[in-house]
Amino acid sequence: MKISNTPNTSSTITGFILLGFPCPREGQILLFGLFSAVYLLTLIGNGSIICAVCWDQRLHTPMYILLANFSFLEIWYVTSTVPNMLANFLSENKLISFSGCFLQFYFFFSLGSTECFFLAIMAFDRYLAICWPLHYPTLMTGRLCANLVISCWVLGFLWFLIPIIIISQMSFCGSGIIDHFLCDPGPLLALTCEKAPVIELVFSTLSPVPLIVPFLFIMGSYALVLRAVLKVPSAAGRKKAFSTCGSHLAVVSLFYGSVLVMYGSPTSEHEAGMQKMVTLFYSAVTPLLNPVIYSLRNKDMKKALQKFLRL
Repeated sequence: MKISNTPNTSSTITGFILLGFPCPREGQILLFGLFSAVYLLTLIGNGSIICAVCWDQRLHTPMYILLANFSFLEIWYVTSTVPNMLANFLSENKLISFSGCFLQFYFFFSLGSTECFFLAIMAFDRYLAICWPLHYPTLMTGRLCANLVISCWVLGFLWFLIPIIIISQMSFCGSGIIDHFLCDPGPLLALTCEKAPVIELVFSTLSPVPLIVPFLFIMGSYALVLRAVLKVPSAAGRKKAFSTCGSHLAVVSLFYGSVLVMYGSPTSEHEAGMQKMVTLFYSAVTPLLNPVIYSLRNKDMKKALQKFLRL
């Protein structure tokens, strides 16, 4: 890690040390093997969904186009953290450069925000399909679907751009040690040479918005879906309607459940281990489980995957 001396004798950090999961060398190698398998399976699972949607003409509908984009997002979301974590398992110094740290910071939060937006428009798609079934083809057109997808990507990547640029211009002092496996804003801001309460306030205000607003939108969409489903006279009709939402609800529960635990828990030092485990769950484990959830609960996706894998 490089340190430059300033006139006031303080040390300015130009690199950071990611502690990750401290344990003996054998444990590091075991974790490397475990998360290498998780990463590979995540790429295969989400890649298979993308290929199945592209290959099968029957899946060229808004629901599956959104799912393919979501799987593409998951591949990059897990790639923003896991490869660097794998490298650190085999590294002695566990260094990450200043620019590398902030690039990871930016992509991790931008992709996480984009995921929240995607979960919201997928809920909106299910709302239209169940509450307005006869008008669904005219409401959820290909053009609207494309505009929603583009909006998710653009908004997700613009939201944190200015705050992260501002934070990256600050000077960082001290040990340069981040007790995490990724560049998290809390430990980063704790390393700044001079406290900037305004910047911290802006960041703490902006950060929850892409999380809370889509969550409220999802809950509102499913409240309307539930009201519409309960009006369906037959039990078979209600079951069919709920089954179209089951996979998405499971994914929302996994992602938001872990994220809410993360941001609702204390950030004291003795909680650092739990913070890392929860972050690991929603950033690495959830992207692995999502393709399993969608393929197991969706007959059309199962058939398309079987067809694709037989090629």
